[in-house]
Amino acid sequence: MTVTVGMYQGPEGLGPEPDVARNLTAIDDAAARAAAAGAQLLVTPELSVTGYDIGAATTELARPRGGEYHDAIAAIARRHRVTVVAGYPERDGDRVFNAATVIGPDGAELAHYRKSHLFGDLDRAVFAPGGELPVTFALGGLTCGLLICYDVEFPEAVRAHADAGTDLLLIPTGLMEPFGRIAEQVVPVRAFESQLYIAYTNHCGRETSLEYCGLSTAAGPDGEVLARAGRAEELLTFTADVEALREARIANTYLRDRRSDLY
Repeated sequence: MTVTVGMYQGPEGLGPEPDVARNLTAIDDAAARAAAAGAQLLVTPELSVTGYDIGAATTELARPRGGEYHDAIAAIARRHRVTVVAGYPERDGDRVFNAATVIGPDGAELAHYRKSHLFGDLDRAVFAPGGELPVTFALGGLTCGLLICYDVEFPEAVRAHADAGTDLLLIPTGLMEPFGRIAEQVVPVRAFESQLYIAYTNHCGRETSLEYCGLSTAAGPDGEVLARAGRAEELLTFTADVEALREARIANTYLRDRRSDLY
């Protein structure tokens, strides 16, 4: 059993003025291209619907779960018969969360996750922290899980997914300069040490104060980089294979050899 994953690094940042319609059009186009390449799943960046570094507009553009952003992504998923992971600011009463939704090809939500680890004032000035981890869903014979950006930099978060049986970890991100080493070094190590696939999908270009790194990275359970973007807008694909995952878990005994009685 295999799942082919599309990873959309884009669109290029526009600056301080968010453009939801333009972002949705870009996601729609990426879904069409991913489906044409044989992908069953498309992962887009952190807050891909609205943009990430957009200041006070984040609060203004926050919408409830299941609202207009769900409807827009559901239309894209149905049109191209592909599951889509998209990020948006979720309003829940007086709070706003940095959220990711997974919409299946029938338009139904398969999973929903709120970023657990908030990064600096950029996040803390706007968002409340999520309180549920791990969040998983089934797709094509694999257990898929969700994290967002900074979450992957905490090995405990990834290991919680490994303990929950996650095979393919999907991570929308907004990684900025000078932190490219997270994509280049940390992501493959996380995949290796927790024996799972990771699809780490970033923005690119400049958005207000941030210069994004790009470098979206797919890594396998053996720590190999399966795909990596450059700095510009790009669509990557890779395939997660259940048999390769099984073999990697036989060869690497980290999860079995842990002394969980000591830590």
